[in-house]
Amino acid sequence: MSKAIEARHYDVILSPTITEKATMQSEHNKVVFKVARGATKPQIKEAVEKLFDVKVKSVNTLLRKGKTRVFRGFKGELSDVKRAVVTLEEGHRIDVTTGL
Repeated sequence: MSKAIEARHYDVILSPTITEKATMQSEHNKVVFKVARGATKPQIKEAVEKLFDVKVKSVNTLLRKGKTRVFRGFKGELSDVKRAVVTLEEGHRIDVTTGL
């Protein structure tokens, strides 16, 4: 049964976001993840705590709308992305550069 629980957590957390802004937030004990569109804050909190074995203080989410792009004369649209900014309790760390 624990295997099914872990698979569900991997469906919630898609990937870490490694950008300059996300790296600056890591100094304040925050980690940014790309998450599933239908994921709720309690689901994200549970998934991060189980996968990384840390204590989560809070979760903030944002939905970035997809931008319109033109490629070789054809208009296209990038998909919408949901991100979660996870604040960790003092003393807990996640090193997203090592991977899962």
